[in-house]
Amino acid sequence: MTAIDRAAIEAERERIRSTYLQPDESRPASSARGLHHFAVVARDVEETVRFYQEVLGFPLTEIFENRDYEGSNHFFFDIGHGNLLAFFDFPGLDIGPYAEVLGGLHHIAISVEPEAWARLKGNLDSAGVEYLEESGTSIYFRDPNGARLELIADPLGEMYGTKVL
Repeated sequence: MTAIDRAAIEAERERIRSTYLQPDESRPASSARGLHHFAVVARDVEETVRFYQEVLGFPLTEIFENRDYEGSNHFFFDIGHGNLLAFFDFPGLDIGPYAEVLGGLHHIAISVEPEAWARLKGNLDSAGVEYLEESGTSIYFRDPNGARLELIADPLGEMYGTKVL
């Protein structure tokens, strides 16, 4: 394993920050309206619906056939503020277990109110879902498909006391 040159990493971070990060007052508006949906593969539709709707409290908003694969479902959960988390299943295909790889998806972080965070943590406990709690505001865990999620009690646009938006 290669030793990390922290000074070089910090210098590069500062170079990128000073080159590209614009102050709030001069930062242009984004061309995006928001996150339409983030799509993940589900191994079992009903198991996924039960977990997201019953354990996490994200209502199922629609389910229909995936146009890209006959017999496949495309289904959506409301994660607040007009944003959706979507899933596909691929019946008949051996998609194998979820694989977290370098260069791939690390986790999906979803902001929840502090009161909801505490309640959802209790739901995870009741459902026997293992999790890692960090900094008193983040819970990391895996959904039934193996995807890593984070429930974060920090407000949207903030992370651990740092304004990020």
